[in-house]
Amino acid sequence: MLTREFFARPVLEVAPDLLGCVLWHGPVGLRLTEVEAYAGQRDPGSHAFRGPTPRTEVMFGEAGHLYVYLSYGMHHAVNVVCGPIGEASAVLLRAGEVVAGHDQVAERRSGIRPRDLARGPGRLTKALGLDLGHHGLDLLDPAAAVRLVPGTLDPEAGMIRTGPRVGVSGPGGDGDRFPWRYWLADEPTVSAYRPAVVRRRPPRL
Repeated sequence: MLTREFFARPVLEVAPDLLGCVLWHGPVGLRLTEVEAYAGQRDPGSHAFRGPTPRTEVMFGEAGHLYVYLSYGMHHAVNVVCGPIGEASAVLLRAGEVVAGHDQVAERRSGIRPRDLARGPGRLTKALGLDLGHHGLDLLDPAAAVRLVPGTLDPEAGMIRTGPRVGVSGPGGDGDRFPWRYWLADEPTVSAYRPAVVRRRPPRL
């Protein structure tokens, strides 16, 4: 059983320990195969880097809650808040393997190959049926609709890899300083790495 103390640890400890855990929403279960760590106001890649906003307020609160946001106005992404209150660190759940509820996922992700059902943060939330209505949910509440349970991954088995975060631009995308993406080696459901594209505004005429 995961505890509040488990999530209240430093984000770089929590993130790799989430690999192999199973995220449940109703009958659908996903074994987490890829995550990314974000360290709040000391991390230029974090939504909380410049301090709290109405959207990020939950990140500054108690560990074990969900931070859900809409990416590019199209895809929901789900994070688990961790670390001490006020630190605003969180782990983005990037990818997973469907281990239960295959029929429900097939309805939500019709015609998609098994490896791609939850391969990427937007696909993961769609497979699980998660959206902004789950923002702020407490995973440690026994009545919560979403649960995260321990897996069977042996942290000493050498299965975990680490590298640059996907799609993070600017200083936060520096893979040497922030190799904070963690994934399971040789796992087909892990998303493909794509560096961020810096978009510059055209000059004014």
